[in-house]
Amino acid sequence: MKIWTLDLGAVFDHPWETVTTAAMQKYLNPMNPSVVGVDVLDRHIDPSGKLHSHRLLSTEWGLPSIMKSISFTNMVSVDERLIYKPHPQDPEKTILTQEAIISVQGVSLSSYLEGLMVTTISSNASKGGEVMEWVIHKLNAEIEELAASARGSMRTPVAVAAFVEK
Repeated sequence: MKIWTLDLGAVFDHPWETVTTAAMQKYLNPMNPSVVGVDVLDRHIDPSGKLHSHRLLSTEWGLPSIMKSISFTNMVSVDERLIYKPHPQDPEKTILTQEAIISVQGVSLSSYLEGLMVTTISSNASKGGEVMEWVIHKLNAEIEELAASARGSMRTPVAVAAFVEK
C-alpha cells in the first residue's frame, strides 16, 4: 500500500460554496476521459456541518493489454480523499487538501505498480485544478445565461387571456 498526499494543498480563488458545487459536478469532463462513470454511494452532512460525499468512479486507464489479460484491473484499489475548506484569512478563497491510498493486491509486482500509480496520481493532481476552473467557468456561464434569459423574458410582452364560464 502506498499513500500519496498533496502536502501544500491547492488554493482556489473562489468561495467554498462555488468550489464544492463544482466538485460535485467535476466528472464527466473532456479533460479527463479516463473517468467514464460516477456513482454517489453516500452523501450526508455530519453533526458538525461537514459535507461527506462518497463516490465511486469508473475508469478506463488504457492499461497495456498484457496487464488486462492477467486481470490487474480487478486488483487495484485507489481510495482518494479530498477536503475543501474555506481559506482561514480570505472567505473568497478555498483550500483543497488531497490524499490517495493506493493498493495493488495479489501480484508480485504490487509495490512497483503502486509506485506507478502514485506517480500518475501526482502528475494528474495539477490537471485537477484546471478541471475545477473549467467546471466553475461552465457553471458561471450557465448562471449568466439563465439570468440573461430571465431578464429577456421580463421585457417580453405577455398576452393574457381570461375566460369566464357562465
